[in-house]
Amino acid sequence: MLVNFVTDEPGKIPAIRAMLEPKFCVLPQVLQSDDPQTGASGVLMVDADLRDPDSVERLKRVLQIERPNPERMFVVPSHLHVMIAQAYALGATAVVSHPREIVSKLVQFANNLQADEDGTDTVSPEAKSSAAAFASMFSTVRDGGPVNISDAEHATSQIIAGIARNGFDNWLDEVRRHHEGTFQHCLLVTSVAVGFALDIGFGESDVKRLGLSATLHDIGKARIPLAILEKPGRLDPDEEAIMRRHPVIGYDILKDIPGIDAEVLDSVRHHHEYLDGSGYPDGLAAPEISDLVRLLTISDIFAALIEFRSYKTGMSRADAYKILCGMDGKVERSLVKAFKHVAMTGTLRTIQS
Repeated sequence: MLVNFVTDEPGKIPAIRAMLEPKFCVLPQVLQSDDPQTGASGVLMVDADLRDPDSVERLKRVLQIERPNPERMFVVPSHLHVMIAQAYALGATAVVSHPREIVSKLVQFANNLQADEDGTDTVSPEAKSSAAAFASMFSTVRDGGPVNISDAEHATSQIIAGIARNGFDNWLDEVRRHHEGTFQHCLLVTSVAVGFALDIGFGESDVKRLGLSATLHDIGKARIPLAILEKPGRLDPDEEAIMRRHPVIGYDILKDIPGIDAEVLDSVRHHHEYLDGSGYPDGLAAPEISDLVRLLTISDIFAALIEFRSYKTGMSRADAYKILCGMDGKVERSLVKAFKHVAMTGTLRTIQS
C-alpha cells in the first residue's frame, strides 16, 4: 500500500521510511510553496505543526487532491489538543500519537482496502458517503462559505438508507467505530433521530424533516474556535458562553437560504431548549417548544452520552437512557417513554419503504 507522507520537517522522512518500508511504499513530500506532489492513490499521512498557519494553508492544497482512498491519518502529540482538533477540522479519519499506533492504523487501512477490493468491506457505502457529505459541509462553513443544502440532504438520505439496509444497532456501532469528534456526534444525532422517527412510525416526509434538522442542528459549531469545540473535559465559563452561541450561529447561517424549512430553522436554533425554561438560547418553555424540537433534543442528548471521544468512553445505551429518564420536566416524558424501545434494543419496530 502506498503511503503519501506529508511533513514540514524533512528530517522526519528517514525515520518514517525506516519504520514503514518495505511493508509499505512511502512517497514523501515536504510542505512548501510549490504545487502538491503527493500521489492520487494510497493513504495520506500528515506529520506537521498544525499551529502554523502557513503549514495549514499549504496542507489544504494537498488535501484538495481527489483520491479514491479517503483515509487521512494525522500524527499529533496526544497532549496538543488544539492540533488534534485542527486535524479533525481538516478531515482526519484518524489521529495517532505513537509509532506503534502509526503502524497498526496503516495495517488497518491496508486490511480495509483489501476487504474493499474483495467485496467484503466492513464500512458501508452509506457511512462513507454520509461522512463525506458532513465533511464537505462543515469544511465549507468553517472557511466562511454557505451551507450546501444538497450536502445536508445527501447525508440525511444516506443515513436513512444505511439504517434501513444495515439495521439501527449495526449502523450505530459502525458510526462509533469509524468516525470521531464532531462528525461522529453529528452522524450519531442524525442516526438516533432517524431511528427514533422510524421506530414510532413517522411517514417518509417527517422522517426526512427530522433527519435534516438533526444533520444541520450543530452547523453553528463550524464557526466555534477549535480549541473550544474539541477541548477534552469541562469548558470554563467563558468557553461555555462561546459554545452556547452555536445554535444562534447555525440559525443565522441558514436563515437566508431560499426555501429552507421553517421547522428545520426552529430546530437548529432551539435544540438546547428545555420544557422548564432552563435551556438556551431563548429560554423557551413547554408551550413554545415544537414537537420536532422535543424529538431532536432527546436524540441529541442520547447521542452525546453514547459517543466515543479521545478523552472519554461512551456510555452504554441503558445508562444513557436512565439519564434521559432522570430529566423529567426538561424533556417530554411521553417521548422518552416512546424512545425506550429503540434506545434499549437497537431494533426498529417500523421501517418505511
